[in-house]
Amino acid sequence: QVQLVETGGGLVQPGGSLRLSCAASGIIFSIYHMGWYRQAPGKQRELVAAITSGRNTNYADSVKGRFTISRDNAKNTVYLQMNNLKPEDTAVYYCNAQRFPLKDNNYWGQGTQVTVSS
Repeated sequence: QVQLVETGGGLVQPGGSLRLSCAASGIIFSIYHMGWYRQAPGKQRELVAAITSGRNTNYADSVKGRFTISRDNAKNTVYLQMNNLKPEDTAVYYCNAQRFPLKDNNYWGQGTQVTVSS
């Protein structure tokens, strides 16, 4: 079965950095578009960053210049490097894998908590 396992979350001070990893299994990783989403308490889940199978990337305006998404197809892993973290980045971060048709090819990880606080 398909599994997406996120690691790398934790507690960090404002201005600090974290790198999230998402290891995928059960899919042909290289043909999937990968994304990182986050959900803060009381808020809707939002897209943070995405990288296509062709390595095109896009970012939420709130993280541009601070976060970088990348993928290693040999390791079936997508990364999110987060620099200059702010308290408003505090959320559960989820990994997503998708391709068309979405109905049968849209998968989520269990999430990893990121807390930015002094």
